[in-house]
Amino acid sequence: MYQYIWDEETGGPLLITEISKFSKEPRPVYYRELDILGFDRYWNYPKDDRAPLMWAEANNYIYFGRTVAKTKGGSLYTAPELILLEDPEPDGGELRFVDIERMVEKNAEIMETLTQETIKKLYNTYRRLKNKVDSFHVSFSGGKDSVVAFDIVQRAIPHDEIKVIFGDTGMEFPDTYDVIKQTEEKCKAGNISFEIAKSHFNPLDTWERFGEPSSALRWCCSVHKTTPQLLLMRSQYQKDSIKDVSLVGIRGDESVRRGKYAYISVGEKQKGQYSCNPILDWNSIEVFLYQYINNIPLHKAYKMGSARVGCLFCPMSTNRSDFINFTMYPNEVQPYIDIIKKLNSSEPTEERFFSYINNKAWKARKNGRDMKICFSDYYEEKIKGFYRIHFKDDNKTINEWMKTVGEFDVSGDQYQVRYENSTYIFTVEKEGDAYCLSINEKITQEDKKFFKALKNVVKKCHGCVGCRTCEVNCPHGNISFDGERVSVSDKCIHCGQCNELDHGCLRFKSLWLSKGAENMDSKSIDSYGTHAPKQEWIDQFVKYKEDFFTEHTLGKVEIPMFRKFLRDCGLIGIKNEFNDLTRMFFDSPQSEVLWAIIFTNLSYSPEIGWLVRYLDFDVEYRQTEIRDELKNFTASKTGPQNIANSYRRISLLPINDLGFGNSFKADTKEDKFVIIRKSWSTPDPRVILYSLYKFAEIVREDVGGHSDGDSLRAVYKEVRDPHRQDIRFFLRFIEIRPERHDILVEIGEKYFLR
Repeated sequence: MYQYIWDEETGGPLLITEISKFSKEPRPVYYRELDILGFDRYWNYPKDDRAPLMWAEANNYIYFGRTVAKTKGGSLYTAPELILLEDPEPDGGELRFVDIERMVEKNAEIMETLTQETIKKLYNTYRRLKNKVDSFHVSFSGGKDSVVAFDIVQRAIPHDEIKVIFGDTGMEFPDTYDVIKQTEEKCKAGNISFEIAKSHFNPLDTWERFGEPSSALRWCCSVHKTTPQLLLMRSQYQKDSIKDVSLVGIRGDESVRRGKYAYISVGEKQKGQYSCNPILDWNSIEVFLYQYINNIPLHKAYKMGSARVGCLFCPMSTNRSDFINFTMYPNEVQPYIDIIKKLNSSEPTEERFFSYINNKAWKARKNGRDMKICFSDYYEEKIKGFYRIHFKDDNKTINEWMKTVGEFDVSGDQYQVRYENSTYIFTVEKEGDAYCLSINEKITQEDKKFFKALKNVVKKCHGCVGCRTCEVNCPHGNISFDGERVSVSDKCIHCGQCNELDHGCLRFKSLWLSKGAENMDSKSIDSYGTHAPKQEWIDQFVKYKEDFFTEHTLGKVEIPMFRKFLRDCGLIGIKNEFNDLTRMFFDSPQSEVLWAIIFTNLSYSPEIGWLVRYLDFDVEYRQTEIRDELKNFTASKTGPQNIANSYRRISLLPINDLGFGNSFKADTKEDKFVIIRKSWSTPDPRVILYSLYKFAEIVREDVGGHSDGDSLRAVYKEVRDPHRQDIRFFLRFIEIRPERHDILVEIGEKYFLR
């Protein structure tokens, strides 16, 4: 909250009364951190942790007001580089301790003001909500923020009105349990209820069954933290739906995302639940000072260099944290690394796997594509007017999950479901040890809300192992589990909240293999951000030609995005050089054939390639539908909306009638536009031929060989089979010869275009 300066007298921070807008999250540095990073090779200091020796601000090490060193880089297996700026003490003298007693004394007045303001604000919040909710609980983790938040809470709210719940993920720092023991004893002395909530799953088991968590697939937070805490509270209060205030030690300075949090919110983490962040406006200096002033022991991990204490091996951690944590606790971290290696489908060499882990590639996973346990046995297809979903249901739970959709009857293989005043009919047939759901394709297009609910039920059947997240999502207590088998009460009111998880199931989302996912570009599909190309940019490109990059009027942010678009179009090269296509385009910028070739090139770029793969012809796609589907392909919070808006802007270019799609103003408040793809009504054989050559050029690098050109006729025969919907699969293994142009054009006209 307050700004600070570095005090040369005490070696610590000194708060000043100006309000801070941004903090670099300073932290005390003890001798163990210096040892782990290798500073003992250069500096002389006492091996004693009774007080810190200096402070760190980001990667800068500050000793009595002077920045004496920096660290750079680092990774799980590689120590950060040390950059020494000056000697902390003359002639290599021994480092002095920070004067904790004097530092506390000099900051006491401002800290007392901050503390009292925080307590008063929390007490007023408690009084305003106490008659509206069932309970108040401190969501306790054992970290510095959690410890301080708890101490503030127990000073602001009557002890018999609060309880402390430690969400034990099983992936904690070993030293966290020392803090838990101390806190439990403090609660006992103060007559405060203290509980431990823990999943029935062992975390190593869930990593093996769900796949390792990643920055986009954080199933671990729900399975090991949120769900066990809510189940515990439901059990204690004997109520299916609890209105609770969760008091959390979140601070806005921790990250940009947390900087946008509100002091109090409803339903942000769990429907109907309040979240209150008592120390939201505090910075890390104030948190550490509070601990020193009130003699609250520091978690040992902070003394070893950890900036944050949570899960020991986390996909959200920094490279530096990975190194520190692995160095401190190698035996605890190694089993998780072993699971990642065990599940990786590429079976890499030791060298490649070292790079995969060391460079954080495992943290970027978005689906099950690279995993041996991916759901390759789940797939969807369209055949003769029917949409078919092939899935497993080992626990025989489809009739239980179907209760969450609506009232239904089953007669043999046929289901009849009543959903929001409409009745739908489909079949579920046995296929060996699996099943196939078949529904009229017209229904999937006309009632997408029902179809989404139906697909989520099927995905639950395929992926459910009883993590119980769906159970806590039900506000009416109509879902329960016996091991992996679910029971849905006949009293279910079909509110759909249990189906609001992405894909309906956390495990399914983690392991799914989307159609075409194996061919998706590994780059971000949010290619153009908020600056998709405009027609006037194209006009300038044609007007200025070779002088465009010096004469254009585009902004500093717009030009790099447009340059990327031109490269995706094939109109410029890596170094902005022009080619034959560019010169033809300058001569005929309105040519339908040239724009069709440009669209073909764009189809191999990440952003436009996604639209080509995932949006069908002759179907209305609303803005929110496109955005929601894109959430499965990008971890960026803003990416789905950026891409959806880009599609609308690009639809105004001359590729809309070539298969990209036209956009129209929507008739709802939630959607600003609708996109409908129409096939190219007058295809030019030259473009079809170019498309086939383009595809052959792309895939030939990925395939180790090919068959002779005569096999084209066999391919033509194969693609006539309605079960073979993607001609590209067969062209992977073909050498395309000039004398076979006629066959290529015939195939292209029949199967690439309608």
